[in-house]
Amino acid sequence: MTEFLIAGLAPNFVSYDDGLSLQYEIHSEVASGAREATVILLEHDPVYTAGKRTEGEELPQDGTPVIETNRGGKITWHGPGQLVGYPIMQLPRPIDVVGYVRWLEQVLIDTIADFGLYTERVEGRSGVWAPQPDGNHVKVAAIGIRVSEHTTMHGFALNCNNSLQPYETIIACGIKDAGTSTLSLLLGKEITPAMAAEQVQKHLGEIYKVNL
Repeated sequence: MTEFLIAGLAPNFVSYDDGLSLQYEIHSEVASGAREATVILLEHDPVYTAGKRTEGEELPQDGTPVIETNRGGKITWHGPGQLVGYPIMQLPRPIDVVGYVRWLEQVLIDTIADFGLYTERVEGRSGVWAPQPDGNHVKVAAIGIRVSEHTTMHGFALNCNNSLQPYETIIACGIKDAGTSTLSLLLGKEITPAMAAEQVQKHLGEIYKVNL
């Protein structure tokens, strides 16, 4: 059984600090067994966050503030129009972190397929990617996680109808040779985080029951 907590979708954006505090609170409860697996779904106020592997050249060069985090991965942006999901759950032992990331990717691939867009994994790169006619890929969802006390935190960011301008000042996820897009741009129709949240809940629940 998985609990879903809608912490904030437009127009009720959640600051990154508030979202992180909520994560830690729920993480403690899930890790101790006092609470069942919980997935937080929200939209953040605009913010850059840097994972533990972020390098200096990847940061904004205009002095824009960046919040350092303890998740994996590199720098990314969160903000309105992007569905952010924080699954907080105990992992089976022995812990398979790569398997968990692949599981999250599949949830997102299945969610995106519900809107009529084919996406896939790219070997050697985490996240979810949309193939383009020229043979290249654009990234539509990023993943960065942390596992502590056998319990996950942080998670994924799915670009729905957000601005892409914030990505122009960073090297998102440390990837220099690929771009970023949104479901709305790729499909030519409006896909909101609220719409995506409905499908994410469906697929997270289904796959959680089967594989975890």
